[in-house]
This record gives sequence, C-alpha cells and structure tokens, in this order.
Amino acid sequence: MVRLFIPILLGTAREGRRTENAARFVFEQAKKDGRFKTRFLDVRDFVMIPKTDGAVSEEKSKEWKEIVTRADGLIIVSPEYNHGYPGELKLMLDQLYDEYNRKPAAICGTGAGMGGARMVEALRMSLVEFQMVPIRTAVYFSNIKTLFDENGKIKDESYGERLKKLFDELVWYAEALKVAREKK
Repeated sequence: MVRLFIPILLGTAREGRRTENAARFVFEQAKKDGRFKTRFLDVRDFVMIPKTDGAVSEEKSKEWKEIVTRADGLIIVSPEYNHGYPGELKLMLDQLYDEYNRKPAAICGTGAGMGGARMVEALRMSLVEFQMVPIRTAVYFSNIKTLFDENGKIKDESYGERLKKLFDELVWYAEALKVAREKK
C-alpha cells in the first residue's frame, strides 16, 4: 500500500504562541512513528486574508490546495481563544471545500487549563461541514504555559503515549477512507 501523507498544521499566527512547542512535539512524534509521511505547516505561511473584492493570494491558495489534495488526512494543533479556534485558522480552512471531503482529521488542543477542550469541539463541527471525518481521539495539551521548558522540550512524556493512540486511530481512518475515495 502507498504510504499515507498526513500534514500537521499549527493553527495560530499570534506572536509568542506557546502552541508552536506542542505542534513541533506532535510533528517529531509523527516522524518517529513512521507510519505516514508528514510535513509541518504553519498557518502564518498560508493564511489568506481576502481583499475587499474577496480575492486571495493565488500563490498561497494554490500551494494550500495542492497540499490538501495530496493529503490523506490532517492533524491540526491549535489553541483555544474565547471558547473557539483562531480566526486565522478559520480563514485558511474556508479557502477550500472539496479537497477536504472524506478525509480524517485529528485535533490537538492547547490551553492554560483544560487543553483547548472547547476549541476541539468547535473545530470538530466545522470539519464535519467540510465533509471531513474528525476522529474521536484528541490530545489536550493542558497548562501550556508550564508544559514545555525554555528550550521547547516537553516536561510530561506521557503525551507521547497519548499521541500514539491518536496516530493509531487516525491511520486506521486514513487507510480506510483512502480505499473508499479511490473506489469512487
């Protein structure tokens, strides 16, 4: 079987974002896992702010479309802002539709308290509208301010096991849905 491609998207563009440490940890764990190819994506590199006429940067839009078209699923790592997900992530996701259809998505939330639990729930609803299949397993990076040291290294190694469970479920869905999409 062809190896899966599942990129990891850092879903915040804010300055001083602590979520980047979590996203890089997810990326490193995915590379160690080895069951799928991956790529680290930063919303800062792809966020497409519509102009007053509704147009967006064709170059950025084209690259994002090519990545999502090729992808067999998506892992989104995002903080919770005001009980939801960041506006720049919404702008980025809204640029496409058909390219997301029938692909699984995993969500990793970050937050000062419960690890972005409300963001995860809000994002799941949006992903369903894109006809994606959000998996049940999520990883919640709680207490994000103290979870990583000053060098960006995680202090709680149990997150590696949590991610393995997420990867197990995501790969299962990615393989099953890839076969189904190819039959279509």
